Amino acid sequence: MYHFEFVSKKDLAPVKKDLISIIREVQASLRTDFTFRFALVGSSGRNMVTCDPKSNIGYDFDVNLKIDIHDCKYTPKAIKVKVMQALNRTAPKYGYTYAEDSTRVITIKWKDRQNSRILHSCGFAIVHNYTDEDGHTRQKYIRFNKAWNRYTWEKQSDGYHMLREKKQWITENGYHEELRNLYLDKKNHNRDLNKCSRALCAEAAHEICQRHGFYT
Repeated sequence: MYHFEFVSKKDLAPVKKDLISIIREVQASLRTDFTFRFALVGSSGRNMVTCDPKSNIGYDFDVNLKIDIHDCKYTPKAIKVKVMQALNRTAPKYGYTYAEDSTRVITIKWKDRQNSRILHSCGFAIVHNYTDEDGHTRQKYIRFNKAWNRYTWEKQSDGYHMLREKKQWITENGYHEELRNLYLDKKNHNRDLNKCSRALCAEAAHEICQRHGFYT
């Protein structure tokens, strides 16, 4: 079992400020190639960022970089490579590592090298929102298949479907504190090292909605 606890807004504020500055610099450097909007998502967007003080991995932010692929001439691989290159030109100026590529996200880290600790990190998912045949907002993300060295647009899992609407419903109906508690419990009992904070937050929101009638 882990020992996650919530990080205060005061501690997060300067980190969030630097991350937004990094993103805006990346936006500016890529403007002639393609444009994107960004949003803090998952626990980052709900003031539910957590940290296990007994571990060496710190806390993490989750950010979506939302691209309109209809106005973009680049392949999924080219998009991700260009974003990583822009991050590598920018993030180290703010003390972060060079970008690391993974299946779902690009990650930068702030390290305490002397003590071999990651103080915090940020995972950037490159996404595209679209409307399905039923009129619902859906989302695709750029997925990196390491085994095949292949980048593709893939649909988000069902747990992410209508996530914004679910979280708004949870807040409006007074279940936000229940969501916080469930999310923290999931973080502390998670055994899947490949499951990120944004996925656990989506799971928690889905369960709260199931308990209280969002789907009825």
